[in-house]
Amino acid sequence: MTPTVTPSSVGPPVEVSVHGIGAGGFGVGVLPDGKVVFLPRTAPGDRVLIRIVKEKARWARGEALRWIEEGPGRREAPCPRYSQCDGCSLQHLAYEEQLVWKGRLVGDALRRLGGLEGDDPEVVPSPEEFRYRNRVTFTLRRLPGGRIVAGFRELGHQARVLDIGSECLLPEEPLSDLWEELRANWGPKAALLPEGREVRLTLRGSKAGVGLLLRGGKGDGDPDALLARVPGLISIWREGKSGTLRHLAGDATLKVQWAQELLELHGGGFLQVNRGTGELLYEYVLGEAGDVRGKRVIDAYCGVGVLGRALAGEGGEVVGVDIDPAGVLAAQNQPDSDFRIIRGRVEDELEALLPADLAILNPPRTGVADSIPPLLKDHVLERLVYVSCDPATLARDLKRLDGVYEIERVRSFDLFPQTGHVETVVTLRGPSA
Repeated sequence: MTPTVTPSSVGPPVEVSVHGIGAGGFGVGVLPDGKVVFLPRTAPGDRVLIRIVKEKARWARGEALRWIEEGPGRREAPCPRYSQCDGCSLQHLAYEEQLVWKGRLVGDALRRLGGLEGDDPEVVPSPEEFRYRNRVTFTLRRLPGGRIVAGFRELGHQARVLDIGSECLLPEEPLSDLWEELRANWGPKAALLPEGREVRLTLRGSKAGVGLLLRGGKGDGDPDALLARVPGLISIWREGKSGTLRHLAGDATLKVQWAQELLELHGGGFLQVNRGTGELLYEYVLGEAGDVRGKRVIDAYCGVGVLGRALAGEGGEVVGVDIDPAGVLAAQNQPDSDFRIIRGRVEDELEALLPADLAILNPPRTGVADSIPPLLKDHVLERLVYVSCDPATLARDLKRLDGVYEIERVRSFDLFPQTGHVETVVTLRGPSA
């Protein structure tokens, strides 16, 4: 029987029924006092005994102590570290269930936050449920006594780093193998890496091998020795505090196959981490752009310019905008393209590029800047294609565009299986289209 006590951070355990999945992959339940509670590692249909670990005026976060009843969509998580690691949040759900709840998450945000009508969107599944990431970032921390831990944040303890080796199921096999070699060969106290308490290590796969990007810490370590000792490592770069990149050792570029292009990346540059679903998404966006022959196109937050170059190749007059120096350099170095790119903030450059016929928006998780929706309403385009990695900011921005642009289609793509993240593409039509 459910206790009738009022929960608190020091109160007794409380029984809760989980009715959904919310942002971040947390199970959602309701406490006896009516307050919403978010519960990691729980599934719809679960009845659990919980304790409150964090409480606010309108919501709380809890921790499951014991399962009274399990929901029908649960499964045993394949990863042996899942109960401790914060890298994933949905491994305890069957993959088909993950897709259902991601669609509901997007649909709920559009209706509740955006004031829009419509059903939950279709979610295109990833070709690979595991081993799909071609880029992954680990955190290395030096502890007192010379001990090294390197991996992901610990579930429920974001200040801690959980030591993770090749048992992680998300990186592509070459990255997983390289991570194990790197751990075995960075030397006592990780002496071949930059000094300091914490260093972030990003591995990126390419046709010839794996590149390493170093962030944080002090100095450069000994990149030449590291390159010589780690089989499969072909390039080492260093990112400074301002975001500038320095090549330290090995190949100066990484050649990455993406759809029909062989891209040359200089240590950084944005590409979707899931090659399979990422290419499905890009093909879809190109289709939604329509016939661009003779039209003016803006590719905002363009990364390395994959979409912009493709649209330029189809006859569009395309200008890309991005703030990332590595992405801009990679875009500029691709041969045989009429695609033009500007390095700068989209909110600073957009007005000078208007009017236009089509804009593709692919902003970071924070969505577009406040100044952008008014500009797009003052200079109405025939078509907008908005690519979003956050349902809440997508809903907010669509609400800002309402009244001028009409939504034609919404489709989501599962770029991040086992996590609470989902990518969504919204196609909007201007009144003159």
